[in-house]
Amino acid sequence: MKRILFLAGFLSLSLQSQILTEFERAQLKDEILNDRFDNLLPDLMDRTNIDMWLVISREYNEDPVMRTMLPSTWLNARRRTILLFYRDKANNTIEKLAVARYDVGKNISSAWNKEEEPDQWKALVALIEKRNPKKIGINISKSFNIADGLVQTDYQELKAALPQSFEDRLVSAEALAIGWIESRTEKEMELYNNLVELTHDIIDEAFSSAVIEPGKTTTDDVVWWMRQKVTDLGLSTWFHPTIDAQRNDEELKSHIYSFSKGEGNKIIFPGDLLHCDFGITYIGLNTDCQQHAYVPKQGETEVPGYLVRAFKKGNRLQDIFTANFKVGQSGNDILLTTLREAKEEGLRPAIYTHPLGTYGHSAGTTLGMWDAQEGVPVTGDYPLHFNTVYAIELNTTVFIEEWGRDIRIMLEEAGFFGSQGFRYVNKRQEKIKFVQ
Repeated sequence: MKRILFLAGFLSLSLQSQILTEFERAQLKDEILNDRFDNLLPDLMDRTNIDMWLVISREYNEDPVMRTMLPSTWLNARRRTILLFYRDKANNTIEKLAVARYDVGKNISSAWNKEEEPDQWKALVALIEKRNPKKIGINISKSFNIADGLVQTDYQELKAALPQSFEDRLVSAEALAIGWIESRTEKEMELYNNLVELTHDIIDEAFSSAVIEPGKTTTDDVVWWMRQKVTDLGLSTWFHPTIDAQRNDEELKSHIYSFSKGEGNKIIFPGDLLHCDFGITYIGLNTDCQQHAYVPKQGETEVPGYLVRAFKKGNRLQDIFTANFKVGQSGNDILLTTLREAKEEGLRPAIYTHPLGTYGHSAGTTLGMWDAQEGVPVTGDYPLHFNTVYAIELNTTVFIEEWGRDIRIMLEEAGFFGSQGFRYVNKRQEKIKFVQ
């Protein structure tokens, strides 16, 4: 896959030359989707004990799950689109049907002839009756928003159309929908590794003298440079980036200030410890990254030792945290174990890690929130599964004697958890960048 993802290494050609054309992106997206339908979905349906899954949406009001199932040439659902997946475990087969006027790409075949049966719901019922599933999964969920995509109107019409015997077989497909959204395949991880590298490359350029002129450049200038860079590359962001600065004459702001108000148009000066929060979207995957940079004062040739030592505490918190990743463990158990161990080492931690993948704040195991360090009900109780990606987002507060105040080392990197354990998708920041 690398042969078509990037045309050349980052150092030899411009970023622009590495990005696929729209046609190449479409080819790769459909290749990944085909692999997911054929090799991932059957296992997920077996794991969750659901032999039929209905995903129903109307145009421009798509179920979040359906959005991840549409082929490259479908930017939206058409009219009312009903996808039906039927898993026959005994015969090891899976049917992928659309109760729609069209095939949905090359993976899902149209199974509705409107001239023979004008009523779309009756056509669906006929398909269900022929297969006689034990459980019919539908996307309803109280706690996982991405798994709650069946709207009220479609739900009511589905129930009205189904015979009572099949209505009684309707179950929440919550676990199946989460599994589909959170699981990453080998093909996707090839793409992900390079996507995170590209994210790092953009941050490296943003935190350089090519963008920052101390005393003139503002934090907003860097933010909008990043937005424009992404647009110029033909990519998109899933959230507005932020840049903030910590310095020796300003008190550390509260978490709620940092996560809601941000820094605004603040001039960057020598001696500032800069921090970014930045992510991009590309071929159905998202990144989310926070890194630090130091703006040197006159005569400085390296990051001051006290900041180097503070940063190592952030890396240490990452190590404690990711060492606790174990399959089947809940997010809350991992969170509380890590906080306890970190505090025993004298750290002042906060952890707010989230699933990452087809959505930025995705479905899966929640490991803390910045305002819920005691654990997160329901989503934090969801167990860790293999082949999942997380934004390892956390911070540790460190007192800097030279400044006479606290600073916060805030880090975030994409991490993959698989059968071989945890790894960063494309390394992590291990030293503060030096703006030069």
